[in-house]
Amino acid sequence: MNDDIGKLVLRLTLGIFMLLHGIAKMRYGVSGIENMLENHGLPWFFAYGVFVGEVFAPLLVILGFYARIGGVIMAFNMVVAIVLAHGSQLFDLGKTGGWALELQGFFLFTALVVAMIGPGKFAINRK
Repeated sequence: MNDDIGKLVLRLTLGIFMLLHGIAKMRYGVSGIENMLENHGLPWFFAYGVFVGEVFAPLLVILGFYARIGGVIMAFNMVVAIVLAHGSQLFDLGKTGGWALELQGFFLFTALVVAMIGPGKFAINRK
């Protein structure tokens, strides 16, 4: 029972925090991502894939409906974000001494954990 509550807290934390980023992109657009993609020689329209990683996948995780797949999608989304936007900061420390990519690392590694352990008992389909 405690394991399942822990999985629920993990899913809700990851899903809600990531969904907030997706909502911001829905409100303000993805032009910055389009520019980053073009600077890396990739098509601008790939930027709209961020909605899969930051809206659709978090909803899967929050609901516990194919949460493992949602976790994999979010982890992939974060790898792409790190490579495109933060690659030069990979080994940097922030002003307070923590890793410069703490937030990105949180999203990446908690998404991987959800993918590995599954959603637990308090989920729509436990997959």
